[in-house]
Amino acid sequence: MNNKEEFDKENVFGLGMPNDMFAQYFIGQSYLNPLVDIDNTNIFVANVTFEPGCRNNWHIHNAKSGGGQVLICTAGEGWYQEQGKPAQSLKPGVVINIQPGIKHWHGAKKDSWFSHVAVEVPGEDCSNEWLEPVDDEEYDKL
Repeated sequence: MNNKEEFDKENVFGLGMPNDMFAQYFIGQSYLNPLVDIDNTNIFVANVTFEPGCRNNWHIHNAKSGGGQVLICTAGEGWYQEQGKPAQSLKPGVVINIQPGIKHWHGAKKDSWFSHVAVEVPGEDCSNEWLEPVDDEEYDKL
């Protein structure tokens, strides 16, 4: 879905603001729209929107116990890939449960805007380990 107006109609949780705080970990522009007040809850939930071709770097959600992330795809089309496995196509209604310690990346397809709700699973000593960008050559083959 390359048409931004059509995408905006489907993106029920809204675009939010440019994701400038984490821009160094993304290729392309992403947007973040927090869906809960993080000062009043122990769980982070946000709508993340990727422009066509935007994706985050490889990364790992680390935790001593618990932790990980759940992605609930809501609009457009994207990709999710775990290290050593083929990329999975993401469309509205797809839910991805990312276990802690798994190296992965996610983002939009080349020709589509994409949004997912990201739920950070509570745990002990949780942290994100940001790694190398997804190689353009590898991404372009998808």
